[in-house]
Amino acid sequence: MNPTTTTTRPTVLILGAAGRFGGAATAAFARAGWRVLAQARKPLTALPLGAEALLMPLDDLPALARAAAGTSVVVHALNPVYTRWGTDLLPLAETGMDLAQRLGARFMLPGNVYNFGADMPPLLTEATPPTATTRKGKWRCELEARMQARASQGLRSVVIRAGDFFGSGEGSWLDLAIAKDIAKGKLVYPGPLDRPHAWAYLPDLAQAFMAVASLPSVPGCQHFHFAGHNLTGAELLAAIERVARPLGLLPAGSVKRGGIPWGLMRWLGWAVPIWRELVEMAYLWEVPHALDGHALQTAVGPLPATPLDEALRRSLLAMGATSLAAATPPHPVIPAQAGIHQQHKQPGFPPARE
Repeated sequence: MNPTTTTTRPTVLILGAAGRFGGAATAAFARAGWRVLAQARKPLTALPLGAEALLMPLDDLPALARAAAGTSVVVHALNPVYTRWGTDLLPLAETGMDLAQRLGARFMLPGNVYNFGADMPPLLTEATPPTATTRKGKWRCELEARMQARASQGLRSVVIRAGDFFGSGEGSWLDLAIAKDIAKGKLVYPGPLDRPHAWAYLPDLAQAFMAVASLPSVPGCQHFHFAGHNLTGAELLAAIERVARPLGLLPAGSVKRGGIPWGLMRWLGWAVPIWRELVEMAYLWEVPHALDGHALQTAVGPLPATPLDEALRRSLLAMGATSLAAATPPHPVIPAQAGIHQQHKQPGFPPARE
């Protein structure tokens, strides 16, 4: 069903609309004709037509539920600071589920590949069993188990699993490490260059959420995988060079390539908490993995898939490459909020290794 063809527009509540995924979801739903309630704790700028700001915290659920009356879908775009997953991840998700149940709405969660651990197979399907080997993976498994358990209480929910985010602003591995020093002629990759790694361009992922939200709601907890872009490190770095050179982002001459000093970070993790947390997940760069998106495509039909070069081009612009502003039509930049990568902006984000 296309929301724009109905007399009354359906309403979606985006929890954490100031974040990168929350901002991309706000734009995607608004563009499709939905009424969007964008929840955030701080003022939002440049909301798209059809979106309304709900500037209130999650603490007062009755007030938030009254403000969001009529909502049929709740998108949980909240993600705690990486070093606080142990204390904040599950309570935030429980609050989101509580709110969805109060509203009688479907609860939608962006999932990741943490659930499958270091022994995951190279192609992940909805039938792949969870075999988490890290604390963060086990917390994510527990989160999804709680969603499933709430099905007996009437919660209808959806997990759309995706790879590492990029695009729609700052706060990802792309801008905080890989292309951080691109103006100096240097690119960094966190692992071996020959291992496939799953990536999700956020505007495309947000379109997938909108498409699934437009389907009739079904009981229980559904799972879908978003294929995104599956790239080796060599393929990703080559694409960045291919896109950046014509735009003048890379200086003349050869490009230096470096890595991440995981050994040093592991040794000093006791002193730099964010390093400790990142090292725990370093296996993601060693273990080849990709997401099978066939079930999602079967459910919703063909989805927008931005070509890699165009996705990277837009992402480099959204990183704040002001020198490129005159070379490309304006692209809306969605502000980041404290989330999975926000804390990485502090001093101490993984240093590059030559």
